[in-house]
Amino acid sequence: MVHHKEFETAGKEDGLQVWRIEKMNIVPVPKALQGSFYEGDAYIVLYTRERSFYLHSWLGEKATQDERGAAAIFMMQLDDHLGGSPIQYTEFQNEESKTFLGYFKRGIQYKKGGVASGFKQVVTNEANQKRLLHVKGRRNIKAKEVDMSWDSFNTDDCFIIVLGENIFHWSGSNCNRFERLKTTELAIDIRDNELRGRGKVEMIDEGSEPEEVIKVSFYFDKHTDVKNCKDFSDASGAMKTTVVADKNPFQQNMLSMSECYILDNGGNKKIFVWKGKDASPDERKAARTAADKFIKEKNYHPNTQVMWPSGAETMLFKQFFFNWLDKDESTGPTKPFITGRIAKVDQIPFDASKLHETAAMAAQHSMVDDGSGKVQIWRVEGKDKVLMDPSTHGQFFGGDCYLVLYSYNTGGREKHIIYTWQGQKCSRDELGASAILTISLDNSMGGVATQVRVTQGQEPPHFVSMFKDKFLVVHLGGTSREGGQSEPGSKRLFHIRQSSTKATRAVEVEPTASALNTNDVFVLKTPEALYLWKGKGQTGEEMDAARYVASLLGGAVTEVEEGEEPAPFWASLGGKKAYQTSKTLQMAVSAPRLFACSNKTGRLIAEEVPGEFTQGDLLPDDVMILDTGAQVFVWIGKEANEAEKTGSAKIVQDYLDSDPSGRSGIPITTIKQKEEPRIFTGWFHAWDAKFWQQDFEKLLKQHIFEILGSKVSKLH
Repeated sequence: MVHHKEFETAGKEDGLQVWRIEKMNIVPVPKALQGSFYEGDAYIVLYTRERSFYLHSWLGEKATQDERGAAAIFMMQLDDHLGGSPIQYTEFQNEESKTFLGYFKRGIQYKKGGVASGFKQVVTNEANQKRLLHVKGRRNIKAKEVDMSWDSFNTDDCFIIVLGENIFHWSGSNCNRFERLKTTELAIDIRDNELRGRGKVEMIDEGSEPEEVIKVSFYFDKHTDVKNCKDFSDASGAMKTTVVADKNPFQQNMLSMSECYILDNGGNKKIFVWKGKDASPDERKAARTAADKFIKEKNYHPNTQVMWPSGAETMLFKQFFFNWLDKDESTGPTKPFITGRIAKVDQIPFDASKLHETAAMAAQHSMVDDGSGKVQIWRVEGKDKVLMDPSTHGQFFGGDCYLVLYSYNTGGREKHIIYTWQGQKCSRDELGASAILTISLDNSMGGVATQVRVTQGQEPPHFVSMFKDKFLVVHLGGTSREGGQSEPGSKRLFHIRQSSTKATRAVEVEPTASALNTNDVFVLKTPEALYLWKGKGQTGEEMDAARYVASLLGGAVTEVEEGEEPAPFWASLGGKKAYQTSKTLQMAVSAPRLFACSNKTGRLIAEEVPGEFTQGDLLPDDVMILDTGAQVFVWIGKEANEAEKTGSAKIVQDYLDSDPSGRSGIPITTIKQKEEPRIFTGWFHAWDAKFWQQDFEKLLKQHIFEILGSKVSKLH
């Protein structure tokens, strides 16, 4: 395929490249103007990071059909030029994806006009330009050019008035203070980039407009109060589309490398086109036509997004499949969970001696320290908790719930974590009681503890590390109450595995040969014998834990090498069966996702923070949800209201329950503003412990002052 000369530099360096469609040609957009889009135009946007490509076409609501068609052609050319590897998106004005918005941290501008109207995309310092921008959004900032009339204003929002080299940031009397801050940043961006630093920014409040604004009047009149998967193939000689499955989650093995598929999520104005690497050239070229035809046949909105994930599947695509596996990825307890976010997270090897130096390590491995702090454990009995004898620490039973209080020192302060461990076979009453008792225990310590819900089988690494040479042993079924414990089975099989943080646990599983794993060690107890089975990939630490479990079970130990099992061993497990023999891959680090839970609009919603987030995205009047793949954090701002605090818990649970990858039982950690542990702060670049020491209003005012370098008016 012929490539446009402008694509010769495409993807050569990390970063953002933007091209505008001009008379069936493409013209690069200067970096100073990236983020501004004319409503009557179409654009091509390429984001490159470490040879991963994210390719977008952006279509203005007034773009012509010719411009839309040209954008599709140039998208195909650029995709082909980059070897077919880019993840592709179709973006529409006002309906951009989170990924797209994340490229423009200071927001995007919608400008009137376009190529057909004679508007040129040049950096300007015109002294006579007059524009009014309506700014909306707390995080996904969008500025739309509106008519220069008082009728365009309202008291709830912020506006930017551009009069030549004078830029006025106008704040309505009821505007949100965070929108106010973001509007200031956008005004500065206009001054520094569009006007090349020659402009002057001034902040004005509703009702205090300066004479020069009133005089020019902008022609002001009066001030008023203002869901299936389809395969398309040419195997029969004619291109045809066939329904493969009509209900998700789908099975990954439905996708053949020699075919192309359409995944229908049109109800959410999105469809995905997946192109197998062995599909014919005709099928791959026909993908765009097939997608457009499919949208028309289904009578979907013409602005339905088309995404092309093949070869670099995003989490948005994978979520429709049950337990999606990437290339060479194995299944099992250490199965990686990877999202298709732009941010790349480099894995940091675990080193306990450097935990207090490296917050990113603490975060990735969920380790606040090496587990050597003070441990107290209570078992839930009825509506009360009973303190456990230290000699029993580390042993848990599936029919119980426990509260585990961990205390440690960091930075000269004592901090606390309350783990609420919930067995798989505990009663509903015990589940409810454990939650109430956790809150009560936290309140007794002044409400400063970090709370972590732990379900059996999903224990985080730090929880496992607390038991040291006693190890963590989870018994299958029964309860640990004196006199109430059910009798263990005559045959018991324990699976011993070491985590990436060197913490080792033993979990009782069903005594069957299919439960074995070549990477680990197993202990089998029968009435006649006690076996210690050593997989080929086992470690010395796993062997130590296995011997500890064997000592608890009692009896003479017979060590068995994998591949040299005696006949009685297989007979005890119901006969020899296939089990996992592939090597477990190193745990992949999940790129995190941050959501804000807010009811500022009148109903509680969760909005994802686009792009690479920062500490500044944690707003004190919201509840935030941080999903790191292996666990979920709920961060409670000091000014969050009760509806946000209580409602966010349901949002988190619904979010996990609806995840087809099966993460409903992963740890949920609740933390409070200013009490953030390192396992949380390590996910943020350059975390500042003093960030919230000042009154937040003063902090915002100081931030704006530093940007403007001049006196600012009172913040609302």
